[in-house]
Amino acid sequence: MPKTVKDLFTEIKDTTELMVDLAYSAILFDNEDIAEEVLDLEEKTEELVRNLRIVSILAGRRVEEAEMVSSILLIASAAQKIGEAAADIATLVLRGFKLPKEMINEILLESEETLVRTRVSEDSEVAGRTLGESRLHSRTGMRVIAIKRGFDWIFDPDRDTKILKGDVLIARGDISGVREFMKIVSGEVTEYEDTVIEERELEKSVDILIEMKDLSELSVDLGYSSLLYYNEEIANEVYYLEEKIDQLKLELVSWVLHAVKKAEGDENIKILMSLIDIAYSSEIIADAAKEIAGIVVKKHEIHPVFRSAMMESDEILSVIEVSKGCELDGRTLGEARVESNTGMHVIAIKRGNRWITKPRANTKISAGDFLFAKGTREGEELLKKMCSATLQRPLA
Repeated sequence: MPKTVKDLFTEIKDTTELMVDLAYSAILFDNEDIAEEVLDLEEKTEELVRNLRIVSILAGRRVEEAEMVSSILLIASAAQKIGEAAADIATLVLRGFKLPKEMINEILLESEETLVRTRVSEDSEVAGRTLGESRLHSRTGMRVIAIKRGFDWIFDPDRDTKILKGDVLIARGDISGVREFMKIVSGEVTEYEDTVIEERELEKSVDILIEMKDLSELSVDLGYSSLLYYNEEIANEVYYLEEKIDQLKLELVSWVLHAVKKAEGDENIKILMSLIDIAYSSEIIADAAKEIAGIVVKKHEIHPVFRSAMMESDEILSVIEVSKGCELDGRTLGEARVESNTGMHVIAIKRGNRWITKPRANTKISAGDFLFAKGTREGEELLKKMCSATLQRPLA
């Protein structure tokens, strides 16, 4: 049975977002298996986009329909560019380019979201249970994006995927949830320090790379969010982020050109080359997000199928207002343990006419704020309760 426009678009969106997750995992864990999966997913995306174009063209029989279908084609094209950029990052691993271990550790510690890998122990409470039953995401804020079982991989596992003893789980989420995630899955106690980035002496290249990675991922989130809510203010924020990432890329390239003068040996040259490649791929991701947001800025009509696809995807984007006197009012995201308690990742905050595009654990929330968060529908309900004034604030 041929897939519908909605089915194709949903699969394209979920696949390209997974590719970005896996691409950064491949480069940070120096894992060729994950990198090869990203390339396989790129081929899948190309076929999906091709089919979507055919179905969309056949569906647009009238002028009004054709105009709405054109917006879907623009979104699909941008999503394909995001996937291609992710594949470029993964290809670096297959070509033997490696980031220094010290640099990787800094990125994992200082990024808005971190990546962890751990093995399911013999006595783990999640062994033999599905991801849905274990509720790892809502309990810890860490989302499992891949499972290695022996020599095989399970990519993009869903809530019905069963976890077995000896499985290696790769998950991403807020660093505040790492300790609990590791304890539940492996029984290990991992000592991560949630250190504010300004307080650390970071190499400039690492600092820029972290910001480019975080902002490019944020631009994709806000790009889809601007479409879902047809919000021009969010769309304009994506434009701002794209300009910021362009500037960061130039700064990194300038730093690399100066570093080349002091570099010794082919290995150091490879590292510098890989930094430039990652920077350019991050820029492409931001450019594609800008194209998506441009549909709103240019006031193109959005086909209803897009909203349906967003609502049916594995991960949803929510906008939730913070009520006065609720559990979050006057507390920081870290104090309230928002991600650990709900599994929702706050990607942006709207406060009056101002946007906070990189909220951290020490970001204080106030009544009247609008939280833009992504995660599961279960997590959305938990976050709504935390933002509701009907919920009595817990005693300190």
